[in-house]
Amino acid sequence: MSNAFSNAMKQLDVAAKYLDFEPEILDKLRSPKRAFNFSLPVKMDNGTTKTFEGYRVQYNDARGPFKGGIRFHPKADMNEVKALSFWMTIKCAVVGIPFGGGKGGVTVDPKKLSATELENLSRAYARALGKNIGPYIDVPAPDVYTTPQIMAWMMDEYEKLVGCHAPGVITGKPLSVGGSLGRDTATAQGAFYVLQSLAKKIRLNKKASLAIQGFGNAGYHLARLAYDAGYVIKAIADSRGGIVALDAKGFDPKEVVVYKENNGELGSNKTKYKKIVSEKVLEEKVDVVVPAALENQITLKNVGKIKAAVVLEVANGPTTPEADVKLFKKSVVVCPDVLTNAGGVTVSYFEWVQNLQGYYWTEKEVFSKLQPIMESSFAAVWDISQEKKVDLRTASFVLAIKRVVEAMKARGY
Repeated sequence: MSNAFSNAMKQLDVAAKYLDFEPEILDKLRSPKRAFNFSLPVKMDNGTTKTFEGYRVQYNDARGPFKGGIRFHPKADMNEVKALSFWMTIKCAVVGIPFGGGKGGVTVDPKKLSATELENLSRAYARALGKNIGPYIDVPAPDVYTTPQIMAWMMDEYEKLVGCHAPGVITGKPLSVGGSLGRDTATAQGAFYVLQSLAKKIRLNKKASLAIQGFGNAGYHLARLAYDAGYVIKAIADSRGGIVALDAKGFDPKEVVVYKENNGELGSNKTKYKKIVSEKVLEEKVDVVVPAALENQITLKNVGKIKAAVVLEVANGPTTPEADVKLFKKSVVVCPDVLTNAGGVTVSYFEWVQNLQGYYWTEKEVFSKLQPIMESSFAAVWDISQEKKVDLRTASFVLAIKRVVEAMKARGY
């Protein structure tokens, strides 16, 4: 499988060609400021102690505190976390919020843990980080297979260490302990604003068809928003498999969720469909494919089978650099992850602001602030892509790196 951090550095190299900065300052962006690798001993329900490996990478904080999620996943490793922390640095700069980039993870299959074991692991992770996180240092958040409840446990453990309430230490929390309204749908909402902005630029059909790989929180809510706006949801996949609608009207995502809850797999009682493997969903003949699962889903092996006019990246790093080149040559528009899924971190920023102020907003206020940020960020990236005749990912990196380097220079790095 392609090396995630190597991919990230290739993306940096491409963007650097369009930037007039000293090589030495760009070289500072090729490695994180600091990285933590620690063992997490956890007491299991059977009385034994099992040790898990945990990571946290704090990549760059020139523009503000480190910011980025924590994932619990069997394949999480330092290389992946380092890449994700770099992408978070870029992502925060693309949408202009005052954060740097960070990321964390634990190599674990959380589905195999009991609720008690999961809480013990979450608290162990927070203790291991100790005072290396904080509202003005590093602000974690949920990611793959982590939840608001896990964030609440981590926040509580951190507050025990510092001896005071500090809800701003972590975002993506339950509403009862300082979470923000709108956070659960923010990633999808931001991606939808990007999709709508792109649709106007390329005159995408108002009933364009979508194939969505990944039907978790982001994938489902994007499908719901798109369906309600008139898009046709033709294909959906999760980790167990995919379904393709045989009806021209496609799927109602809400009905698919109900079916899954009742049957344990994707399906529909109202729409005829066929089953396919998850990976093949991206190869369906649709207008827009949405990789909303994990990294490295569109590669040299399958890029030639992509039939869509648009790739809307809701997942982090789903397209390899080599595949990016092929898609650009085919005139496929790739809306990159560092722009498309930045709604999540933007509303995380809103949560942090509300925590620091002790003043909370309505969901309507949250989205009224999110929409102009996503739309203006898309417009800025689009303009750069047209001016320099580059793809939207390169344009996003050019915009972000310029902002990060300006902050680094202002600080005298």
